[in-house]
Amino acid sequence: MPLGGSGGSGIVVPRNFRLLEELERGEKGIGDGTVSYGMDDGDDIYMRSWTGTIIGPHNTVHEGRIYQLKLFCDKDYPDKPPGVRFHSRVNMTCINPDTGVVDPRKFSVLGNWERDYTMEYILTQLKKEMAAAHNRKLVQPPEGTHF
Repeated sequence: MPLGGSGGSGIVVPRNFRLLEELERGEKGIGDGTVSYGMDDGDDIYMRSWTGTIIGPHNTVHEGRIYQLKLFCDKDYPDKPPGVRFHSRVNMTCINPDTGVVDPRKFSVLGNWERDYTMEYILTQLKKEMAAAHNRKLVQPPEGTHF
């Protein structure tokens, strides 16, 4: 879901306005409720550290599992993608099995980042990736384990 884009007008939404827009959207809830996100620390005026949650998609080994992620938006966000790392252990082809870091070379949303992409879009695309043929049946670590 693109947010804060220029809409062809040439206007670039400043980083903090963009993040406030995303925070407001995250607090309202997203779609069917299987993806959510919010700030880690409401006192962080730079709005850098975020937590995301994905409930695994139906008809996959991920079904019903709750995955926690950390997203870190440094000073270059949204011009550059946030760092994304799973806190909950998960076995997926785009995630480093030792650290939980989502590999931009294997997850095109991060690898081909566009300024209009959002944290919501990252989370919904990771959920879709869980349901992809190459991930939907992979053996998973025990539920409740963490990186």
